[in-house]
Amino acid sequence: MTDEEKSVEQLIRELAEMRREIAELKRAEEHLMYMSVHDALTGLPNRMLFNDRLHMELAHAERNHRMLAVMFLDLDRFKLVNDTLGHAMGDKLLKRVADRLKSCVRKSDTVARMGGDEFCFLLPEIVKPEDAVKIARKILKALKKPWRLCGQEFYITPSIGIAVYPTDGEDADTLMKNADTAMYRAKELGNNYQLYRSDLSDRSLELLTSEISLRRALERQEFVVHYQPQLNIITGQIIGMEALIRWEHPERGTILPSEFISYAEETGLIIPIGEWVMRTACAQNRAWQDAGFPPMRVTVNLSARQFQQKNLVERVMSILRETGLDPQWLELEITETVAMQDVEQTISTLRELRDLGVRIAIDDFGTGYSSFNYLKYFPNNTLKIDRSFVRDVTEGREDAAITKAIIALAQNLNLKVIAEGVETEEQLAFLKLQQCDEIQGYLFSRPLPAEEFTRMLKDKGS
Repeated sequence: MTDEEKSVEQLIRELAEMRREIAELKRAEEHLMYMSVHDALTGLPNRMLFNDRLHMELAHAERNHRMLAVMFLDLDRFKLVNDTLGHAMGDKLLKRVADRLKSCVRKSDTVARMGGDEFCFLLPEIVKPEDAVKIARKILKALKKPWRLCGQEFYITPSIGIAVYPTDGEDADTLMKNADTAMYRAKELGNNYQLYRSDLSDRSLELLTSEISLRRALERQEFVVHYQPQLNIITGQIIGMEALIRWEHPERGTILPSEFISYAEETGLIIPIGEWVMRTACAQNRAWQDAGFPPMRVTVNLSARQFQQKNLVERVMSILRETGLDPQWLELEITETVAMQDVEQTISTLRELRDLGVRIAIDDFGTGYSSFNYLKYFPNNTLKIDRSFVRDVTEGREDAAITKAIIALAQNLNLKVIAEGVETEEQLAFLKLQQCDEIQGYLFSRPLPAEEFTRMLKDKGS
């Protein structure tokens, strides 16, 4: 074979290799494209592809004056499957659920997994809302059949919300939100499916929407705890910190508790949210102690609903055992208003908590008046002067007099007194003169994430 023939043959081999590599790259690119718009576990379209198809079908429906429906489906108590059988079995169940869901819809419909145990359906070209209801009933019938995993037979039920274009919304965001709202309404009523109802009162809808958002935030771990240091007024030493919740919303950014706690209280979600805060704060405090920092107390606020729980003491005991925190380093804080709602019950509950070794603080003290007569019966350790008095303590004669009276009262009852909301040197000087024990406020530090608080402790210790 001549050199020229060898060169041609080599070139042919190189071209064939290049063609093979190009084909492999193309297959890899196609696979990546597929994976970017499909759920890795079930193979169903993901949120991105679902939204693209929804926008396309909405445009088509608008041009042709047609209806379409969006359905939101959530598996009830699916967390129990993960907790009892493990996540591997939970994933296996989700795959089988996805297969059953696909068998319930038309070829023109889209079933997507939005994440976790949530699925969405896009039903284009429906004639009337009852068409979507028929599919919902078909899904319920399919999922009603028993499931067998790890040799165990069990049942799961879904909750389905339905929103129809154009009556329940003319854009994708509104339809999705209303289908989601209807789904949570189905959970609330104990129904398996629910058509969106535009006749819900504004307040009911507001509460329902807030409940949905708060449940999601809890499930998706969007809440965080910040810690505001509490200082000895004489030495300036950090002797404790107050745990304060923040909501790190994926779209709105940081949301302060003043914007959502009232909704959490009204919907009852303050119970699981409050427990999460207490558990997180206790675990973090124990972690600081394990890291070698001097032991300090962490103060956790109890809402009215939390304080009224019949099993409150048991829940506190459980969290302390779980986190390994010594009870003396936990302080529970209730407002004066909460303390006065049922004085006898307050005294009984506070005594049980004190017997555990937990410290008790009365917050916002001075905003009410009837409690002065009862304070000596409350087994608490600390009084907190409300920031509204501290703010004008150097300018308002009445606020200064109330602050002096609270400090004197605490001293006579052998209670610690802490002033919150200290923001100026003048306020600090006044409180020192009155022999206030402890202070917290922006003059020293805003509430900090755990990492920043750790750095502060290291700086103070160096």
